[in-house]
Amino acid sequence: MKHLKLFESFDDIDSICQNWGIENWTVNLDGTVDVNGNVDISDKGLEKLDIKFGEVTGNFKCNDNKLISLEGSPKKVGRYFNCSNNQLTRLEGAPREVGGIFNCCGNKLTSLKGGPIEVGEFWCISNKLISLEGCPIEVDHFICMYNPISEIYNLFPNHKSFMDSLDYGYLRGTNIDRKRLLEALDEIGVYDVPDDFEYYKYVDGI
Repeated sequence: MKHLKLFESFDDIDSICQNWGIENWTVNLDGTVDVNGNVDISDKGLEKLDIKFGEVTGNFKCNDNKLISLEGSPKKVGRYFNCSNNQLTRLEGAPREVGGIFNCCGNKLTSLKGGPIEVGEFWCISNKLISLEGCPIEVDHFICMYNPISEIYNLFPNHKSFMDSLDYGYLRGTNIDRKRLLEALDEIGVYDVPDDFEYYKYVDGI
């Protein structure tokens, strides 16, 4: 561990890193913490992150806590970022770049705004999503089952085709313009459309 000790608060950062079992950390001049390796602070009863991370080269796991915000999370994670099974309703503060999997399953998310821009895989199973606004467009694997939006998402053959379909403007909150949805599906050769949905309702001309 090395850093320039300009403020007494850096002693507090060192103490937190030690208590959390973090190794190979560096405190930057702005007070953020870079870690060459992994950070595992899962299942510690945390309601917030007490320090701010910069870059973590390996995995960052803060799952199975009581977090209501991701403020303080790394800006960049080299491999796997796991914030599953918390109390999150939004993703602001999440890393902007994740080299591997971004896992936010089992929260209370209603929006994906603030999530990563660059990511390998994106998992958001078992949340309360009625739209995918804010999710990355380019992603290798996107898994959103057990969300209201999965009713519509699963009509399309892949993530890109669903994201492209939103340009038709058929979705507005929990309302769906049936004619526009049919046009979007017809464009990709899908003609099997449900008569109704569990979480959405058909309306004319939204």
